[in-house]
Amino acid sequence: MDDQKNRENWRKFYEKALNRPHSIRTERAVYLDKSPTKVVIDCGCGTGSDIEYLNSQNYEVFGFDINPDSVAICRDRFGGKPRVHVTQSSFSNFQYVDASLIIANASLFFVEPSQFQSVWSSIDGSLIKGGVFAGDFMGKHDSWANDFHTPLTTLTKNELLNLFSNFEIIELNERDEDGQTMLGDSKHWHIYSVVAVKRT
Repeated sequence: MDDQKNRENWRKFYEKALNRPHSIRTERAVYLDKSPTKVVIDCGCGTGSDIEYLNSQNYEVFGFDINPDSVAICRDRFGGKPRVHVTQSSFSNFQYVDASLIIANASLFFVEPSQFQSVWSSIDGSLIKGGVFAGDFMGKHDSWANDFHTPLTTLTKNELLNLFSNFEIIELNERDEDGQTMLGDSKHWHIYSVVAVKRT
């Protein structure tokens, strides 16, 4: 897929995503976060539906996305909110801050496979003890695993569990079924969704 077509697909996605409410999983993560720090990183923030909610819960929010259209939408949306900081960045280039909550909804699998361990080390290192992670990982059965225009990071369940060896996993849900994308395209989904509290 050429860059123009890819960008057009993202634009269509963002048009639909603008009307999407925040994730219920993000609400659960906020409930579990008992830290007084109240700093959150939203990785791959999209159009900012989770940022809106997190800001309303008195978090200082650091959101990033690699897509300039997404960043422009969020800057328009949150330009008047001093505790919301949105930057255009990849996972590997983002300057991670100490955070009590990290959200990575439907974004981490876009990390280049060769960079994933380094990115995960950055995420793990920035999350304080007692902090909460909530996000998604792609399994091996997903139809995008070998049929996407850029390489995606996919994990087995054991590989996923190894990432969380120093966490208490509160929720681990696996979706392995045929379905549709937000744009109505058919695909097979294989996604692990995790909420976990960092022990050490």
